[in-house]
Amino acid sequence: MSDPAKSIRIGTMISASAGKAAERIAEIADLGFESFEPFFWQTTNGQDIADLGKRCREAIGDRDITISTIGMFGNPLEDQDMDRQTLQGWKDCIDNAHHFGATCVAGFTGRVRNRPLTESLPQYRKVWSELAKRAADKGIRIAFENCAMDGNWQTGDWNIAHNPDAWELMFNETPDDNIGLEWEPCHQMVYLIDPLPQIRKWAPKIFHVHGKDATIRWDVIREHGIFGKEKFVFMRTPGFGDSNWTDIISELRLAGWSGSIDIEGWHDPVYRNALEMTGQVHALNHLKQARGGDYLAIAG
Repeated sequence: MSDPAKSIRIGTMISASAGKAAERIAEIADLGFESFEPFFWQTTNGQDIADLGKRCREAIGDRDITISTIGMFGNPLEDQDMDRQTLQGWKDCIDNAHHFGATCVAGFTGRVRNRPLTESLPQYRKVWSELAKRAADKGIRIAFENCAMDGNWQTGDWNIAHNPDAWELMFNETPDDNIGLEWEPCHQMVYLIDPLPQIRKWAPKIFHVHGKDATIRWDVIREHGIFGKEKFVFMRTPGFGDSNWTDIISELRLAGWSGSIDIEGWHDPVYRNALEMTGQVHALNHLKQARGGDYLAIAG
């Protein structure tokens, strides 16, 4: 992609857990997506990851589409069977990312379940110091999604990388250059944190971006608060939420950032199920317009 305006690509996530990632890429590769993020939920289900990567690249063919990041989401810090599968999945993804053409593996940090966030730090340091070295030896970066998975500072069971105060603690425990964030505005907005200033401070640690937004119902907050029966925030597909993506992408560019913004669907309360791809294609076009660069031939 030679157009410098397109140094930020717009793509989408692809579920890889059921073994159909390559087929799904082939189905939607001509819709205009510029990147894909195949991802696993808790386990790779014993798939041959190297072969999957090759098949995903074959599905892309000669199209100008990249896979910069693959995902492995689960809790690798604890010792239940599925946690051990997640940890092994991280190792397999790190070892085989190059077969996808990827240079980054993303997911959750994991967490010591149902305990205050800081009690996870010793196990976090133990697990991720080792994985960071394994990844660095292969030229791979690790990115933690800033998703709380309904947790908070006091309790949770998936992830500690959901709060900028936690990022400070985490990066102190693992100062490795190849450990960073898979960032998105939505996961900050649902906790009423202003996401935009984070880009100015944390851009060097933002390795990958998810395209997901939120709608905050301030009238509900004013009347019912955030602990009442009325839902005060909804996760949204980009183009339907509160974020100004032109501002977000401008801040990323000002920070010298380049990479992929991959849409994370399946959360929008309106554009889901039969309307899922209607919403995702709208988001694709919305983010391309916010990025600019697609109308240069007309403007020239």
